[in-house]
Amino acid sequence: MAKDKIFTQYGALPFVWRDGELRVLLITTRETGRWLIPKGWPEKGMAPHELAAHEAFEEAGITGKVAKQPVGSFEYLKRLDGKAAKRCRIVVFALEVALELDDWPEMAERRREWLRPAEAAERIEDPQLASLIRAFAEPQQQAARRRHA
Repeated sequence: MAKDKIFTQYGALPFVWRDGELRVLLITTRETGRWLIPKGWPEKGMAPHELAAHEAFEEAGITGKVAKQPVGSFEYLKRLDGKAAKRCRIVVFALEVALELDDWPEMAERRREWLRPAEAAERIEDPQLASLIRAFAEPQQQAARRRHA
């Protein structure tokens, strides 16, 4: 196995419109409490966008309409239980949230919070993910302004 191998994960960028404003959902990691988006490893028989939606349900307790085409990707180093870190590329799919559950599989292990995109980007330690959120939000907000103009 090459040292520079990049592993792929799939993530969801959950969003809603509340009172005419775009909000994105962040969750905390189980180990360190850092803020990020729901994501997970590929699973046999599940398309990437479906996996992203599945992870959003398990990790954040949300369901909705997931885009089939990614909105972008970012890379980070994943630390694994006492092993060397793995370089991972997260392919991200937008998920327009329709339902937010009060009870979900990982609720005891994570926190979730709806934030304005700029606030979400500030909370995230990874600059690539923060940039992806900003890049996703701008055209969404411009389209909303045109619709309400």
